[in-house]
Amino acid sequence: MKISDIIEQFLLDMMQDSEGEVEIKRNELAGHFNCVPSQINYVISTRFTAENGYIVESRRGGGGSIKIRRVAMTPGNYMMHVINSVGSHINQLSVQVFIKNFFESGYITLREAELMLAALSDNSLPIPQPQKDQVRAIIFKNMLTKLS
Repeated sequence: MKISDIIEQFLLDMMQDSEGEVEIKRNELAGHFNCVPSQINYVISTRFTAENGYIVESRRGGGGSIKIRRVAMTPGNYMMHVINSVGSHINQLSVQVFIKNFFESGYITLREAELMLAALSDNSLPIPQPQKDQVRAIIFKNMLTKLS
């Protein structure tokens, strides 16, 4: 298991114990895992993103701390939030992350997730970039509108 995965799991366990919110000191956490502080930054910036349903706040001074909070939303509100945040383009990887989160949160079924992934894949959109990501965004938003 990679150090990034271990740090992520540690933070997730802390969040579960504290009802979806954790405040950490980056340097202390780096010391705990015997890694550089930038490794902590990497984990937070790649694993605890808005796409994944988290809000991250950095605080300067007093040793500096980072607060990570899981956003709790109803399925309809979350889907509308995604619709409003997608914009006019979305790539295949971002769509996969959103769909995975919808499924893991119980907002969609496995069958719905598989159908969405198939319809929004690069193979299903045989057009050049940037039109591919534009068409994908339109289709994805329409799917979410019907599901919300």
